[in-house]
Amino acid sequence: MARKYPITVSSWTLGDQCKFEDRVIAAKKAGYDGIGLRAETYVDALAEGLHDEDILAILDKHGMKCTEVEYIVQWAEDNRSYEQKYKEQMCFHMCELFGVKQINCGLMENYSVEHTAQKLRELCQRAGKWIIGVEPMPYSGIPDIKKGWAVWAVVKAADCENAKLILDTWHWVRANQPCDLELLADIPADKIVSIQINDVWERPYAKSILRDESMHDRLAPGTGIGATVPFVKMIKEKGIQPNALGVEVISDAILAKGIEQAAKETFDGCYAVLKEAWPEALED
Repeated sequence: MARKYPITVSSWTLGDQCKFEDRVIAAKKAGYDGIGLRAETYVDALAEGLHDEDILAILDKHGMKCTEVEYIVQWAEDNRSYEQKYKEQMCFHMCELFGVKQINCGLMENYSVEHTAQKLRELCQRAGKWIIGVEPMPYSGIPDIKKGWAVWAVVKAADCENAKLILDTWHWVRANQPCDLELLADIPADKIVSIQINDVWERPYAKSILRDESMHDRLAPGTGIGATVPFVKMIKEKGIQPNALGVEVISDAILAKGIEQAAKETFDGCYAVLKEAWPEALED
């Protein structure tokens, strides 16, 4: 991989209706360093009849790597389903297979900081050498950086070296947080493992359906209200060194243009933003 922080097309950006090699080709052609895979899109590749060695061979053939693995959820429930337990193990396997160090995780359910911290500690223990990256989302049980420093309090209270945070432009802005270093003042830079960038419309969806916007109507970096540049500048000034620089643009409208155009449009937006806000991240 040429870049220090591999520019990664996150799994949702290219949807879940394409064949694995088509995903890799579209990402490579657009300029990405790597692809992100969810457990579901990895299983889709297996369902095509591919085996792990085939998947690795396709990545190698096109000079690409998988640089982002996701998504463990419902990890704070006392009685987790077998599906979620299996999905968790699948993510661990994917990290081993692709050499990815971190797993993106979310928590939709709202529990106390104490309960969440205990369950995060248990997840981190199961993960072992893999980093658990917790992603704040405004409609989730970990909605923002504020809330009594809820996210950091959870990670800090869990007292696990492999518990870290993931920051996403869309979630940051929709949680009504300014791109201000003061909001990250108490969080060491090395506790933020990855970032994901995108952009947002000026007017958010109603609070009751905000997740619909997140899952269907994001914008390419630098094409919305202009939040991406200040967000990236904040990341740079904080001294964060992300394992992956993900471009997560979940957009029905963009994806309707086809995966090659979706990859190109999102990479071009990312490149323009980085050129302005963090040109060093584009260097080989």
